[in-house]
Amino acid sequence: MKLPWRYRLVQSLSNARDWLVGQCVFLMFWLLRLIPMKTAERLFERFARWFGPKTKRHQIALDNIALAFPEKTPEEREQLASDSWAQISRTLLEYGYLDEIFDLDADNPGAGRIEVKNAEQFIKLRDDGLPAIIFTGHLANFELLPMAAAKFGLEIQSMYRQPNNKYAADKVADARKELSKNLVASRQGASFQLMGALERKDHVGVLVDQKFRRGIMVPFFGHEAPTNPLLAKLARRYNCPVHGARSIRLPDGRFRLEITDELVLPRNEDGDIDIKGTAQMVNDVIEGWVREYPEQWLWIHRRWG
Repeated sequence: MKLPWRYRLVQSLSNARDWLVGQCVFLMFWLLRLIPMKTAERLFERFARWFGPKTKRHQIALDNIALAFPEKTPEEREQLASDSWAQISRTLLEYGYLDEIFDLDADNPGAGRIEVKNAEQFIKLRDDGLPAIIFTGHLANFELLPMAAAKFGLEIQSMYRQPNNKYAADKVADARKELSKNLVASRQGASFQLMGALERKDHVGVLVDQKFRRGIMVPFFGHEAPTNPLLAKLARRYNCPVHGARSIRLPDGRFRLEITDELVLPRNEDGDIDIKGTAQMVNDVIEGWVREYPEQWLWIHRRWG
């Protein structure tokens, strides 16, 4: 059935707007590549610290920080929010420099910009013949984690959220695929793709620190937060190892990537993995990471309310 002309017009205008915004983003990244990355970082960070507080997202960040750290003064919360905006700007900028940043040598980890802690776990996961789930959160440049795993020969089917702008989404996907090809867009049917990977005894990666409206209520920083039970359900169904992994931004443009040992998941009276208990364990791991480097977490999304 042919759509009404008004609908087609609105759709065309929306596509044109997205195309224009996408072209501006592409041009910006192209221009940035003409200057050294450190100079671009300073420019991006300065702009983010100025522009971020002028947006509605800034108040969301302040509200979240107040919930997580009620002991902090208003001035300390403002400073943390500002530092978080700076981190966001660096992560966005790094999409344009991934080939320069990602210089990990699996035979000599730590020699370049990236060091890896507990790297032997990547080797174990690669060679044990078992499926596994690796979770992370929006900390520093979390995009580097599946790339690092691939350097050790460990391929991970990683779930990610596409940008709303489809032209920007294509560009971001191209940037990611230069170094990591196993990407699963977070949309309807994504869970079946992850299940298929585990059925094949592959490895999957999931982001677990976002609000999930249809989730279960599990404490996070002492407050009930809607939490996605997908990880726990997959772990129960496939009885597979679960590890946490995180990215830490270090001084001088360096990163530390860490992977935990296998977590011992709680079980119920029947011996099955406990869904809520596992979700709580994962939330606790993420909370510990955020408390250690609070400025490196993405405070601008609504995690609780």
